[in-house]
Amino acid sequence: MQATYFDFVKPDDIRADHPVGQDFVDFARNTGRDELFAHQDRLFKRMLTRAWKTPFYQKLWGDKGMEPLDIRGLEDICKLPTFDKSDIMASLERNPPFGDFSALDSYPPERRPPVKFHTTSGTTGKPQVLIFGPKTREVQNLLLARLYGLQGIGRGDVVHSVYGHGPINGGHYVREAVTHWTQAIFVSAGTGVETRSVKQVQMMADYRATVIVGFADYIKKLAKVAREAGLEPGRDIPVKIISGHMGREDRDSVSKMWGGAACFDWYGVGDTGAIAGEAADQDGMYVMEDAQYLEICDVDSGQPVQDGQVGDMVCTCLFKDDVYPIIRFNTHDVSTIRTGTSSLGFNLKRIEGFMGRSDNMVKLRGINLFPQAMGPILEKVEGFTGEFFCQVDRDENGRDDMTLVAETHNGDISGELEHVLQSALGIRLNVHCVQPGETATVTQVDVRQKPIRLVDRRF
Repeated sequence: MQATYFDFVKPDDIRADHPVGQDFVDFARNTGRDELFAHQDRLFKRMLTRAWKTPFYQKLWGDKGMEPLDIRGLEDICKLPTFDKSDIMASLERNPPFGDFSALDSYPPERRPPVKFHTTSGTTGKPQVLIFGPKTREVQNLLLARLYGLQGIGRGDVVHSVYGHGPINGGHYVREAVTHWTQAIFVSAGTGVETRSVKQVQMMADYRATVIVGFADYIKKLAKVAREAGLEPGRDIPVKIISGHMGREDRDSVSKMWGGAACFDWYGVGDTGAIAGEAADQDGMYVMEDAQYLEICDVDSGQPVQDGQVGDMVCTCLFKDDVYPIIRFNTHDVSTIRTGTSSLGFNLKRIEGFMGRSDNMVKLRGINLFPQAMGPILEKVEGFTGEFFCQVDRDENGRDDMTLVAETHNGDISGELEHVLQSALGIRLNVHCVQPGETATVTQVDVRQKPIRLVDRRF
């Protein structure tokens, strides 16, 4: 009999390495750092064996003069070079259409696992191929479901998802996490292109949605659409939990717009799946360290930094020993490790969350600015709609300037917006106010899960 996807999953083995529910809570509280490292090291060595059989790593590490015996275990991980999306895209160019990073050729044909194929959204350029083996995919699903459980999502909830579908990984992955590893009901509405916003809010009211999952920008828009349709969030739509991708300031504004719903943040990228997320204490994002080995590395030197310092998140997926091993993947997303102890008693590292992208960072007169962070800073200004983009120009003298184009209800409030930005950032930015809806052609907020917030015209 031919093996199927489910024959390769082995859920009992997955749960043994990556507990879920109360078993995970017990693991997080009772596992010491030395015991955790031993667990990580065991999984790392297993994945390392697969990686050395993969042409992508044979080239990446071979070009640096590395040999298998050079890496004894996780303690030697910093000897290995990092890689990023540009290396994956180069692999796809060398070996179209699926690249040489899948590791499928390391299996005898009769033992090769089936795969799931998706792509990234293309937010930072051309969409990237993503390939998942059954075991890999279900661990990723489990990790996200685990975070949802820590946030209070589970049996009896109706989860309304505004993640996109099509070839993009996000919507499918979230759907599988909820339907495979929780007992919640899942409604896959998708983006505003897949299901019009006015239809979405009516669906939420009809199906009595208790949870919304997705990106903060579109979730905020849906609250406005709901009120325009005569539906009051929190009353006509009984949402109690929102889980998505938002900063601390986003959380406050989203909660207010949705009738006081509890808002939670989590972080991951298409290649790695969920890396970290908030729990009920909302005291930083807990790194899923039984499955993800996360380093914070200096943006310029690439060397690990001390806890509390800002740098690129570099991730090693300890569970990816079947398809597409990931060892020291530089996400170019910026964060920092929180210091101090967990109020829940978890012996896991915590990060502050997504603070911006180092490859989208703009250095203006010695200050690092992240366009994604501008909107939340301005939420407190009455009349600001929440929609904006940043434009960077360079004059003939080589001086860089940033202009923030903001949608407002109250006409020109640029002076007030400039004052708030200068107080928060320590630098003066120009602000240009426009009417509601005028930034949409640039940000593409209605069709993209992650709106465009930076227009760089210096080059």
